Amino acid sequence: MKKTIFFAGFFIFAANFFFAADEGRKFEFKYREGDNFGLISTVDETVKVNGRLNHSAKIVSRVTERVEKVDENGRGWICGNFMTSEQSHSADNNGGSWKWGENFESNFWRAKDGRFEIDSSYFMPVIRDLPVFPDKMLKIGDEWTAEGYEAEDLRRQLNVEEPFFVPFTAKYKYERDEEGFSSDSSRTKKIFAVISAKYTLFYETEMEQTKNGFTADFPVTTMGFSDRTIWWDFEKGQIDHYEENFRIVIETLTGNEYQFSGKTKVEYTEFKRTATEEAVQAVLEKIDGMGLQDISVTKTDRGLTISLENIQFEANSARLEKSEKTKIKKIGEILSSYPDNDLLVSGHTARFGSEESCQILSEQRAEAVADFLTNLGIREKKHVFTQGFGSKVPVASNSDKAGMAKNRRVEITILDR
Repeated sequence: MKKTIFFAGFFIFAANFFFAADEGRKFEFKYREGDNFGLISTVDETVKVNGRLNHSAKIVSRVTERVEKVDENGRGWICGNFMTSEQSHSADNNGGSWKWGENFESNFWRAKDGRFEIDSSYFMPVIRDLPVFPDKMLKIGDEWTAEGYEAEDLRRQLNVEEPFFVPFTAKYKYERDEEGFSSDSSRTKKIFAVISAKYTLFYETEMEQTKNGFTADFPVTTMGFSDRTIWWDFEKGQIDHYEENFRIVIETLTGNEYQFSGKTKVEYTEFKRTATEEAVQAVLEKIDGMGLQDISVTKTDRGLTISLENIQFEANSARLEKSEKTKIKKIGEILSSYPDNDLLVSGHTARFGSEESCQILSEQRAEAVADFLTNLGIREKKHVFTQGFGSKVPVASNSDKAGMAKNRRVEITILDR
């Protein structure tokens, strides 16, 4: 009976959708104050330098956004957090890999038509003013163009300390309507509008720009393309998911050429708060029942954090002691209760030696715990983020052994989703 009602409801929705589609439909972003949403972006990228493979990378970005307010024109003031995790493999075939993670905050206005109003200092989001919709009804087959721009982060490659902006003109087409399931956890059956968005890049840096932010080398010419397919949810007034093929080539003053190419997949989903008082109590009870010591549980702005204090590694290394592996296995049982949540593993050290050595060790220890969890099958690697803080975030004094033991910790955060 319930199944009959569901399909009847869906067919009524579909009939209304296609009737409206005959008349044309208005594409607009919808914002409601207090709305929380997130997205997961996965990029498979190949990087070449001067025509030779430098490395390949899988970059996973976890984005959470909150609509803080909506103005009289329907624009949403959005506060976003962008966290990236990258796994790269070099071209020398020695099996070496490295991880790089960074956290970005970004606040901006976004209009109903999709245009951004954002301070130029923000590195995220990279692609801005895409999609942008015209102020008219659209039918399948309609095409339009709109200006947009990319904010490239060239700090690692060229020591450019500010976002490097590259403009483009995107060509859009309302391709078709397509039945599918939403990318959020409800997996609701819907009819999506499928939109293609394509643009090419060709931008020559003006010499005036080289006076701000560039050092010995800087981009002279930026070329490339993006070919994106967007699945639009009319009911939510938001993108449900999209896929992209891209290539960017940057030629520099000294004659170097950097090429970035690959594929991107992005899914939008709902944001749910995991860190509640009830969840904290439930996890504490499980920890007590397991007889585990030196573990605290707190509610943070990112999620529910389990802190393993006085965690034991082999001397001056990131190799876990056997006793700690047993403890983490038990913690893994708790983490398995949250299968849909990503994990953030943060490493901290006591103040000992130089801050540089503390930073390196904290990163290595966070990665050691993350690797142990993924090897246990608790999560796939793309759902585990790592971060090291060195000795910069103590929870106790480093003047005695007891305080240093508390500071020598690894925190596992069950991230809000």
